[in-house]
Amino acid sequence: MGGSGGGGFLGSSKPVELAQQLRKAEEGARDEFFQAAASGLLAEKLADFNDRDVAGIRRILDRIKADLADELEAEVDLLFSGSVAKHTYVDGLSDVDALVLLAPEAATGETPADLRSTFADRLRARFGRNTVREGKLAVTLTLDEKEVQLLPAMRKGERFLIATADGAQWAKINPKAFADRLSRTNSELGGKLVPVIKLAKAVIAGLPEQRRLSGYHVECMAVEVFEGYDGAKTPKTMLQHFFNSAPTRVQSPIEDSTGQCSYVDEYLGASGSLQRQIVADALDRIARRIRNADGAKSVDQWRQLLEGF
Repeated sequence: MGGSGGGGFLGSSKPVELAQQLRKAEEGARDEFFQAAASGLLAEKLADFNDRDVAGIRRILDRIKADLADELEAEVDLLFSGSVAKHTYVDGLSDVDALVLLAPEAATGETPADLRSTFADRLRARFGRNTVREGKLAVTLTLDEKEVQLLPAMRKGERFLIATADGAQWAKINPKAFADRLSRTNSELGGKLVPVIKLAKAVIAGLPEQRRLSGYHVECMAVEVFEGYDGAKTPKTMLQHFFNSAPTRVQSPIEDSTGQCSYVDEYLGASGSLQRQIVADALDRIARRIRNADGAKSVDQWRQLLEGF
């Protein structure tokens, strides 16, 4: 009796073990499916971002260089500092496409507004009045149904002069310094940093305007966040790392290596300011939503993050 009772106990444990193994296998398959589907979604979004006609934008910039050759410093590439050059462009979220360095004789006037207006007038003379729109900092040219944002500048010794963020004063900049740093960090990460920056910009675009970071701020923060990063080099894992780190990092100013201003994020105020706390809270909510999407293995929740809240 005792022997048969023991045999019954052992026999009853096998179905339990098999059920546990089956559940683990099903959970593993579900997780594999989710990870593949989520990664596929991110790849799809990156392909959409890369659909911008970069070759067409380059043709327009080349046309500007040719038509304004006498008024530009010819040795300076118009793609020198723009988001096209850095490959971090996301429609509506990026910084200017190109820095346009005017020759001394063409850079008339004493204020940034004078320089911007002079450059806008030169463009209107070549391409038509209705093709040019002046902003606070940049000039937008519309050609071939494409908009190109151009930031006029002039040389000051080894550096360039552009308008400060409020458009009222001059700032000396060295844009190549940051472009080189971004390129170096991206290379160290196997070319994965730039795609993550594009995805981060797309997610942040879903925030209310007063809680968004500027495109340049996202780029600078990403470079800092990924210094020394040794995690998995996949867009999904790196995007999670960015938003896990961002709420803390945004609380303190980031020095501007270009020299345009003291800090990249002066628009958020001093360290620990109320505006920084508001933005940090918004970024923390994004991080929580990513964790929740992963916990629920929900591709739909990931899609909502990338397409706006």
